Amino acid sequence: MEWRIALTTFALIFVAELGDKTQLLVFARTAETDAPVSVFVGAAAALVMSTLMGVLVGGAVGKLPDWIVKGTAGLVFIGMGAWTLCSLWQK
Repeated sequence: MEWRIALTTFALIFVAELGDKTQLLVFARTAETDAPVSVFVGAAAALVMSTLMGVLVGGAVGKLPDWIVKGTAGLVFIGMGAWTLCSLWQK
C-alpha cells in the first residue's frame, strides 16, 4: 500500500465532504432516530460502496485510450446540453 496516496486521498475526501448534504442527512437522521451507531453503520457502508464503485469504474476507464474517454465525455456533455435545451423549449 502506498501510504502517501492513502493519506492525501483521505485528506482531500475529508475536507470535500465537510458540510455537504451527506453530513447534513446524517445529522438529521441521527436526531430523528436517536440511533447514532445504526446511522453511522448505514452511512459508512453507503460511502464505502459508492467509493468502491468509483474505484472500479476509475480503474476500468483508466485502461481505455484517452481519445475514447474524451470522446465519450464530450458526447455525454453534448447530450446533456441538448436535453437541457429540449426541456427548456417544452415549457
